[in-house]
Amino acid sequence: MQHRYKIATLDDYRPLIGASAVERINEKAAALGDIHVAHISSTYYGGGVAEILSPLTLLMNSVGVKTGWRIIQGAPDFFSVTKKMHNALQGEDINLSRRKCRIYEDIIYENSIRNHLHDHDFVIVHDPQPLPMVQHYQKNCPWVWRCHLDLTSPNAELWKYLLRFIEMYDAVILSLEEYRQALPVPQLFFKPCIDPFSIKNRDMSESEIRERLDYYRIPVDLPIVTQISRFDRWKDPAGVIRAFRMARKEADCTLVLLGNVATDDPEGEEVYRSLLSEGEERIILISRQDTALVNALQRHAAVVVQKSLREGFGLTVTEAMWKGAAVVGGNAGGISYQIEDGVNGFLVSSVEETADRIVRLIRDENLRREMGKAAREQVKENFLMTRLLEDYLDLFHSFETIYRLKGLGEQ
Repeated sequence: MQHRYKIATLDDYRPLIGASAVERINEKAAALGDIHVAHISSTYYGGGVAEILSPLTLLMNSVGVKTGWRIIQGAPDFFSVTKKMHNALQGEDINLSRRKCRIYEDIIYENSIRNHLHDHDFVIVHDPQPLPMVQHYQKNCPWVWRCHLDLTSPNAELWKYLLRFIEMYDAVILSLEEYRQALPVPQLFFKPCIDPFSIKNRDMSESEIRERLDYYRIPVDLPIVTQISRFDRWKDPAGVIRAFRMARKEADCTLVLLGNVATDDPEGEEVYRSLLSEGEERIILISRQDTALVNALQRHAAVVVQKSLREGFGLTVTEAMWKGAAVVGGNAGGISYQIEDGVNGFLVSSVEETADRIVRLIRDENLRREMGKAAREQVKENFLMTRLLEDYLDLFHSFETIYRLKGLGEQ
């Protein structure tokens, strides 16, 4: 029997965003003509960038914008360097040695040889890993750097080093206005979004939810508290465990920490292993890439936690809110733009606050239900993938106008 291929298209969003929004987006896409866009990032899976680009690139193609997605290749020492850069951009110290810079730049040069980006109309480069690629091409189209990190206090030494690459771009996209930097190029602000039709986010029946939980032997006899994110120190999984231990003194519950280790994050395995000694009957740690399990946990859990210390945006929060979950999120970065404290979730700044909000939500089913209802509406109105698609279409239109006026569109 022939298999029928299916991807989510703009028309699938019609019941969610309305017919007028669908027509508006289609018109903007059609007006761009036959353009070709390339996105470049560091991994196909694991982390928010991949979660965005997978559906976004398909959605762009579905509205007639030819869009590719390239992944840079590098040995472990390259990703070790870029992870240190990632941490430093979010405020940590870094020993920016010549050896690190040489590894970083040499690997990107090698990638520039493998990737032929001369015949595109727009090139979007994501995060610091592929940032220097811009210097290896004669630009005949706009290049845009999209940084997904929390840039409230980047390490000064690293920022000065990266600035010489950033200044070669035609624009920079950040997630929040508060991440704005002193740059000679225009800065735009696009909040990330989710795909409601993905395996991770689509509706699940009770039997499907139970099947996934049973498969991993996750007990459901007590309320479940869960945090789902990469095993990363910025996500503070150790703090979640401490908060859980405090909370269960007042309300019986089970903690499930579910995460994965992204291919571009060499510290993830170390963080995961550092937590294993904390595991017990009611503290379950799972390192798996299973999006159906993510969906099942977020739908079944009494409380979803995302106790981040730094967070560019926090798509795991968005995903849980879409499912009507009651979320306790760290008051950091983009989480505070999603959760209105006390209305559609709770914002916390300490282990003690986290424990208190967990107990309140476990004890009050009506509060969980009301917060979850408001949370889903927040995502529906602001954080579905069609909004991000339209952000990019508007960006492409603005550059097309500029390039046409400058006479550069024919290069």
